[in-house]
Amino acid sequence: MEVQLSTIEAREYMPGYLGKMVHGQNMTLAFWEVTRGAVVPEHSHVNEQIMQVLEGEFELTVDGVAKTYKAGDLVLIPPHCPHSGKAITHCRLMDAFSPVREAYT
Repeated sequence: MEVQLSTIEAREYMPGYLGKMVHGQNMTLAFWEVTRGAVVPEHSHVNEQIMQVLEGEFELTVDGVAKTYKAGDLVLIPPHCPHSGKAITHCRLMDAFSPVREAYT
């Protein structure tokens, strides 16, 4: 099955986070346009998550440790691990979730 990202309508899942979701049978890819200063409050979920910064700078706190990531950086977030984030600049991010991220369906 072929998917054209340009045909997926972006939706604001939280303030400042416009996302386009691609769902497979066992995983979700999330493509984000993030407004500078937008925050993701601390949370955790059953999904394993891999975040990649495609553009900009993003501060991610994983299990209490905060680091700033730039374009090309990837971060693995284990299942059930508390994490939060903040866009230092306007960002483009991609998240891979396994299993499917039900909250985004």
